[in-house]
Amino acid sequence: MTRVAAVDCGTNSIRLLVADADPATGELTDLDRRMTIVRLGQGVDRTGRLAPEALERTFAACREYAGIIKAHGAERLRFVATSASRDAENRDDFVRGVLDILGVEPEVISGDQEAEFSFTGATRELAGRDHLDKPYLVVDIGGGSTEFVVGDDHVRAARSVDVGCVRMTERHLVRDGAVTDPPTAEQVAAMRADIEAALDLAERTVPLREARTLVGLAGSVTSVSAIAQELPQYDSAAIHHSRVSRDRVREITDWLLASTHAERAAVPSLHPGRVDVIAAGALTLLAIMERTGAAEVVVSEHDILDGIAWSIA
Repeated sequence: MTRVAAVDCGTNSIRLLVADADPATGELTDLDRRMTIVRLGQGVDRTGRLAPEALERTFAACREYAGIIKAHGAERLRFVATSASRDAENRDDFVRGVLDILGVEPEVISGDQEAEFSFTGATRELAGRDHLDKPYLVVDIGGGSTEFVVGDDHVRAARSVDVGCVRMTERHLVRDGAVTDPPTAEQVAAMRADIEAALDLAERTVPLREARTLVGLAGSVTSVSAIAQELPQYDSAAIHHSRVSRDRVREITDWLLASTHAERAAVPSLHPGRVDVIAAGALTLLAIMERTGAAEVVVSEHDILDGIAWSIA
């Protein structure tokens, strides 16, 4: 057994996993898994820079995580940063802050590396499950980017595109500094066109339509599953490996795009930090399902974070 700590810092959230890894059995035993909404990517699409308040929110979470990692006595730590910190002009400020707090330098990984970690984390435990045919298409809908990976036991093709729930919300659904409540038909059409263009780009590299099983990762997808199951609160065990049909995703997406902030905030399983961005994330998932012809999405709570943990186990 090796005790490892993995941190995944994305555009919308920062997440920690402390786990015991057993390479002989291929099992990760969670000791602590948590997520904090920090919205690191606030305004990056518009300004090209990480906002001071976004950096401070992220550093506060890092300080909390440092205490947890120390308490569990993790032997190895890897900190991976994704879309927002790839795009920002002042990412050196971010790197220095994390190094001071956690003692490791964040690795600002490429989209291809991100895809590899996501695929490993999502599929390592799927082998042998009934009715889950290969190849898999693993889709990780993040805040600033979405990763597409097709593979069997290993990655065959991968592509990252700049479409995510935060980026799409800020680009298309914000007017006068606030999210339109609800968005107009014109705003939704423009967002959908942007997503379709990104799918065209992804399809140049990744054979999206060849996959037999669609596996969906990250907060937008898990939140859609929670809504689909009408959970009284967010329940990872109920969400992990749940399946949501394309018709149900369409129904939920239509409701989210027509709802007000107050109506979305009243959904008990929806994290407050996702209330304003979940409609864009759900529309992205729906567009992917319609493009690939997937009748359902298999939802995984195990994703890039688990892939990072395995990379150092």
